[in-house]
Amino acid sequence: MITNNIKLLDVVALTVDLPEENLWRGQVGTVVEILADGTAMEVEFSDKQGRTYESLGLRPEQFMVLRFEPANPNSQPEMVAI
Repeated sequence: MITNNIKLLDVVALTVDLPEENLWRGQVGTVVEILADGTAMEVEFSDKQGRTYESLGLRPEQFMVLRFEPANPNSQPEMVAI
């Protein structure tokens, strides 16, 4: 999986199912904290009214950052082994 410098408030989507948390691939959340020197992130999942229904630490390989603008063709993606 490829990630590019994940930042606070990045909008992300799960790439894996987490049935024990009742979270499923494709659910959208927001990075609210960088943990363990960037090896994990706290991601908050909220409903349409903005109420948080889950917040948990995830590894970068468990989600992808959603992009709302064209990617910079000169950027070098960072490879993350799964």
